[in-house]
Amino acid sequence: MLELWLMFSGAFLAATLLPGGSEVLLIGLLNQQPELWLELLVVASVGNTLGAITSYYLGYVGRYAKSPDAIHSPRYQKALGWIERYGSWSLLLSWLPVIGDILCLMAGWLKLPITSSVVLIFIGKALRYSLIAWAII
Repeated sequence: MLELWLMFSGAFLAATLLPGGSEVLLIGLLNQQPELWLELLVVASVGNTLGAITSYYLGYVGRYAKSPDAIHSPRYQKALGWIERYGSWSLLLSWLPVIGDILCLMAGWLKLPITSSVVLIFIGKALRYSLIAWAII
């Protein structure tokens, strides 16, 4: 079960603001043990979602240090625009590289409802990992 802990850790860390390639890890583990595809898929999705919720929380706490109006970075402005336009639904794109982490951070910053945020983040991340697993198996 070391593979599952490795997948969980890799997926969790990749979803925070730390760089990481959980997709590559998933592909490697699926190539080594394809019979664990469902377990790896679930663990990757849960780990990545929990990492994204960590980013959400950091945004929530970070709001006390800086208001959303004080953001000037183009990446943050793009994420802010998506969230302002689509609300929690934009979190379906939380799996995207770079911008996905920022979407989760901004969702917390804007205090989007946590329940719908978690559900939509999980759906987006589970779909991404499902497509990867389907392509490998």
